[in-house]
Amino acid sequence: MRADGSPNTPAPGIRRPQILLILTTLAAGLAVDVRTDLAGQIAVGAACWAILPYLLGRLGGNERRAMMACLVIATAGELFCSLAWGLYTYRLGNVPLFVPPGHVMMFLLGFSLSRRLSERAANAVIGCAGAYALAAAATGFDTFGVPLFLVLAAASLAMPRQRRLYASTFVLSLVLELYGTWLGNWTWAPQVPWTGLATTNPPGTVGAFYSALDAMVAASALYLAPRLSARTT
Repeated sequence: MRADGSPNTPAPGIRRPQILLILTTLAAGLAVDVRTDLAGQIAVGAACWAILPYLLGRLGGNERRAMMACLVIATAGELFCSLAWGLYTYRLGNVPLFVPPGHVMMFLLGFSLSRRLSERAANAVIGCAGAYALAAAATGFDTFGVPLFLVLAAASLAMPRQRRLYASTFVLSLVLELYGTWLGNWTWAPQVPWTGLATTNPPGTVGAFYSALDAMVAASALYLAPRLSARTT
């Protein structure tokens, strides 16, 4: 990622073998998790953490710092959304150890896909998300979709150069959420705590959470890059 947060330049070293490794790790890890107990879940988490240094080692210094920001922000968000807010619940009532590195892997996948996504396609994804949110709210089965879409729209307007990253992450995270909830790794609450809003399992615009994470990581890169440069000059 450039100092301006632009995803236009590919992350060094993240190529097809690493992409396949990430896809295999996410798919197999979730499939194994639902078939084991806490000890097995810890083993899955340990495997994900063991893969993470290899992936980070393929990146440049700025990219590694961005991924570390992703790791910290995602971990804090998971602890709040799951354990404090109760928005969703993992199968064993905890936040599995594989979740934080999984967010970094998802970011890298989104980053890779964004290089292949056109602006027109990105706008189409965001437009479809908005249409779904309005339709779901009108019918009443997913009233949480509108505020989630507003998060996505705000991030896209605030940092338009990241729009392709937001769109690619939105699509990939929706696929991951459908897969994880189908397997039973986690379950979303039908009523959003503290709000009275209704949602589905998973919410149709759940990718907005991941896009918001992307925005915070990009903002962190924008904030840290000049300060790190100043220290080295």
